[in-house]
Amino acid sequence: MVVRSTAAPPTPWSRNLAEPKIHESTFVHPVANIIGDVRIGANVIVAPGTSIRADEGTPFYIGENTNIQDGVVIHGLEQGRVIGDDQNQYSVWIGENASITHMALIHGPAYVGDDSFIGFRSTVFNARVGAGCIVMMHALIQDVEIPPGKYVPSGAIITSQQQADRLPDVQAQDQQFAHHVVGINQALRAGYRCAADSKCIAPIRDEIAKSYTSSNSITVLELERSSEVSSNSLGAETREQVRYLLEQGYKIGTEHVDQRRFRTGSWTSCQPIETKSMGEAIAALESCLRDHSGEYVRLFGIDSGRRRVLETIIQRPDGVIGTSGSFKAPASNGSRSYSSNGNSNGNGHVSGSGSLSAETVDQIRQLLAGGYKIGTEHVDERRFRTGSWQSCEPINSSSPNEVIAALEDCITNHQGEYVRLIGIDAKAKRRVLESIIQRPNGQVTSSGTKKSFTSSASSSTATATSTSLSSETVDQIRQLLAGGYKVSAEHVDQRRFRTGSWASCGQIDTTSEREAIAALEGYLAEYAGEYVRLIGIDTKAKRRVLETIIQRP
Repeated sequence: MVVRSTAAPPTPWSRNLAEPKIHESTFVHPVANIIGDVRIGANVIVAPGTSIRADEGTPFYIGENTNIQDGVVIHGLEQGRVIGDDQNQYSVWIGENASITHMALIHGPAYVGDDSFIGFRSTVFNARVGAGCIVMMHALIQDVEIPPGKYVPSGAIITSQQQADRLPDVQAQDQQFAHHVVGINQALRAGYRCAADSKCIAPIRDEIAKSYTSSNSITVLELERSSEVSSNSLGAETREQVRYLLEQGYKIGTEHVDQRRFRTGSWTSCQPIETKSMGEAIAALESCLRDHSGEYVRLFGIDSGRRRVLETIIQRPDGVIGTSGSFKAPASNGSRSYSSNGNSNGNGHVSGSGSLSAETVDQIRQLLAGGYKIGTEHVDERRFRTGSWQSCEPINSSSPNEVIAALEDCITNHQGEYVRLIGIDAKAKRRVLESIIQRPNGQVTSSGTKKSFTSSASSSTATATSTSLSSETVDQIRQLLAGGYKVSAEHVDQRRFRTGSWASCGQIDTTSEREAIAALEGYLAEYAGEYVRLIGIDTKAKRRVLETIIQRP
């Protein structure tokens, strides 16, 4: 990757010709300029058209996971310094997980704290903006110190300390929006780095070229999965989970187990992860995945009371690296699956070849009832890494029985391969569902979106409806309540989802698992057609230990 960075020019006040120090994981766009003593941490993105000039004022510091967006200018005066979080003097200090958005100006002496958001065309000059502040668009912050966690509305001019002290506090939805922006830009950073790497981008270009002559198209999900499986790298949601745990002060733990011992729950710890650095924690996790390829690997957080939070399986023996932000518990031994011959194994998967789970059958019925067409694709393990799926025989029927028979034929004909179910909106010519229903180890899997919850007290199966919780969500609720945490939920429609403007569904003031599940299912029904997410809350520390989406539109 070509990075346009140069040494500081010799001047009467400085002739040291200092050069930028940029972490190898950071992406700097070729049409951005970085000059002088600029120290940039891990996983930063510097977007096109940005100018970062440590030539007059110097040095500059930009922390991990921060995004510097298009057209941003960062400069500083010769005179004046701020004290950074490392207690050293800087002309400009920008902390971790910050967003400096389009066309903003940060002019030193200036300090911007961790987790802060500086909106479009806003200016920070000779000022300190505390951690967790939200500065909206076209604002001016000058000659003041903004306390942590304050909200500056669009167009505000804050030039006296009295104004700064009277600013309102940031609300939860504002914080969520700021975190969402950081996540979006982390995905952009990964995408730009891939585009600059011939090994990463070549398979994607090949697949796109194929799509011009084939009805198949490659999706973002497939590209992510291709990259993750081939490189033992973590998915975006797992990275976000690690970041969240570290931000909340949790330690990171990992464990592994082979397929035989997985049945008895005999997990073994990987090397301890003692770091608080996002980059080092990710590196340690990827090392654990490499060292225990072909095994289950799980990630969890550890609080100060040595309790576990957010336990998630991030690798399975088939080599798939998990990307879900939710707990991944093994299916209950009491769960059942739909089978044309009635046989199922003890793990909730159909043992006979060519049989579909109850969840997949339910998906098919819902798709057909919605007027969608059904398709199927298959791919072997080698081509799975490049997302080169092939269509099975076309299914032109609207009869559930005929569609199920066609799917079972596809599974039978492609044993030892991945098979996925496709839902197609024929009018809009787009896919509404892609769900893997068979993996090379022979397991016919249940859907990631429509699952069944089986009570441990009953052998009957309650098939999921549109308001039923998945077994993973039920397990999450159980673990949260057992850990002494409160359970809550939030909802947002599709338009506001883009800005992260979530609203509370209401309080769930119970420690009963049954009552919490009933309340959540009530919210799913009440907010059908919207996103709904489950929240786990540590009431003592007044912080969230879990956020996971349990319903999508």
